[in-house]
Order: sequence, then structure tokens, then C-alpha cells
Amino acid sequence: MRTARTLLILPLIVVVLLAGCTPPATPVSPDAGQTPETRNLVVMTHDSFAVSEDVIAQFESENNATVQFLKAGDAGEMVSKACLSKGNPLADVLFGVDNTFFSRAITCDIFQPYRSPALASIARDLQYDTEYRLLPVDYGYVNLNYDRAWFEEKGLAVPQRLEDLIKPEYKGLLVTPNPATSSPGLAFLLTTISVFGIDDDYDYLDFWRDLRANDVLVTDGWSEAYFSHFTVGSGGEGDRPLVVSYATSPPADVFYSEGAKTEPDSANISPPGETFRQIEFAGILKGTQQEELAQRFIDFMLGVPFQEDIPLQMFVYPVNQTASLPELFTQFAAIPSEPVELAPGLIEQNREQWIEAWTEAVLR
Repeated sequence: MRTARTLLILPLIVVVLLAGCTPPATPVSPDAGQTPETRNLVVMTHDSFAVSEDVIAQFESENNATVQFLKAGDAGEMVSKACLSKGNPLADVLFGVDNTFFSRAITCDIFQPYRSPALASIARDLQYDTEYRLLPVDYGYVNLNYDRAWFEEKGLAVPQRLEDLIKPEYKGLLVTPNPATSSPGLAFLLTTISVFGIDDDYDYLDFWRDLRANDVLVTDGWSEAYFSHFTVGSGGEGDRPLVVSYATSPPADVFYSEGAKTEPDSANISPPGETFRQIEFAGILKGTQQEELAQRFIDFMLGVPFQEDIPLQMFVYPVNQTASLPELFTQFAAIPSEPVELAPGLIEQNREQWIEAWTEAVLR
């Protein structure tokens, strides 16, 4: 019996001795070995939105987040979808409201105010909303582009003002997108309203009737006008050497040639007071569950990396005054003097009736 008890006690002594020689264990945190949960941010945009993958990857890395872009049609369609989902938003952030739909978006009351510190680097005249519901992100100019070689070969002077377009020598030369279905088309219509007025002795509808008599071609959208009918955009397949487009289309012509061109085949016609400045805004949608992350994304959009990516992605200008422009912009783009700007409230109040009157005068 004594031997048996000894055999039982010896293992116990060994265990006690080993325990005394072992350092105490370090307490383990409940979160050890785990990473913070990745957050998801949904950004609703119009169909023309574009940004470099590495730029978005920078935001995602810095914020342990993933960004999903929800494309929702043109600017008008996007705003309508956002308004219809008020209170139960389809996204956290909305980008792409321009000054032609600004008042409609504000009236819907779908945005949460946020005063980004990045606004200090943005010109005051681009900041439309004093309550910081919509913040400017980029801007561009809608004007006329012309085919340089075509006019040179024909020995025809390039039109200098809008009123020149109704002259007989320019019959059948202009293509424009429909203002009812196209953002640049609407911007051009608003330009003619600013230039010729309403209910004057010769107003904007008189000008459009004269354009119709001079065989203007109207397309549903900008892409069709530029790439199917404009002689430059169509690679010579079109028959219209004048198009309603953007002041940044010439540098885009060089960029997308992938080295085949060192200068654009098109150039701008940007008369003072006859070019529309289009501003695009972004805002945080009410009801977001990611308010702090959405604020960070707004700051990021207004910061230099995103702003310097804008020109060669969407061919518009960055609003941040510290952002550098690519050489193509400084060489071939144009910043027109005295751009047309109509008050957003005036546009919202009259947009539909202006478009209906235009449709009656031009298409029926």
C-alpha cells in the first residue's frame, strides 16, 4: 500500500514543480487575432462617372472600407431615384447632381449637411449651397467643337458666335443632343435662353426655329452626336463638322488616340457669354448607416489625389485649386470667359416648360 501511495504522490510533485518553473501566461485580449470589420460604402453616380482603381484603393486601404458604385442613369434619372427612395436610401453618398438639377435635389430634402474642411481650397463661386448639403466636386464647359481640317479644306470661316449658325453657309453642319434627354443638350438650350432671352423680339425659340430651317440635326444623346455624326468623333464617317460638346473634348481627342495624335483634330468655339458652365456636386444621403465613412469619402473626393484624377477620367476640371492639371488640359482645353450661369431655382421652375416649348418649335 505504501508503494502505491508513493507512485500517486510523485506525479503530483512533478506537476507542482513544473508549475513553479513556468512564467505566468500573458492575458489574451478577446479581439486578438481579429481585424476590424471592413465597412461598405455605396456611392450612387450617373452613368458617366469614372475614377482610377488605384485612387479608390487608396481610400479603401486608409479607411478599411470597400466602395461600391451604383450607376443610376443620367443626372436627372439619378436624382429622381434618390428622391423616390427618400428615408430608405439606395446609397450612402450621391455624386453627379449638376446645376441644372441642383434645386430639384435640394427640394427633395434627401441630403445630410456636411461642411468639409476641404472647402477651404475651393472657390466660393462654385459653392452653391450655404447649408453644405451639396458640395462641388468638378466643373466643365458646354460649347461648340469644330473640325479644324474640314473648315480649312472647305475654305470656310469658323463661326464665331451662336447667331452665325443660322447663316446659309452653315446649313446642315451642326449636330446637337436633345435637351430633353441629354445633359449637354440641356446646357446648350439654357445657353441660348441666356443669349437670346424669352419673349423678346427675337428670342431663343426664334433662334431654334432658324436652326431647324438651317437643317440642324438633333440626336438623343451626346455620344450619338459626337461619335456617329461629328466628323472628328466618327473618324470621318459623319457629315457634321460642328457639334455641341465640351471645352475639354479636344484634349480627350488626343488622349484617346493612344499616341496617334500630338494635337487634336477638333477645336473650341467659346464666345464670351455663350458657353455654359456645368458644375457637379456630391452629398451624403439622409438615412445612411455610414455617416462618418461618408464624410471621409466626401473629404477624399475633394482632396488632391481624387481631384487630380478627375481631368483624364471624366474630362472636366477639378474644383480644388491646389490640384494640378494635366498637360493636355493646359495645351488644348479652354476656360471660356464670362460663362453662362442661370440660377438653379430659375432652371428648376422653368425647365420643363422650356423643354416643351423647344420640342414644339424644333421637333414637331
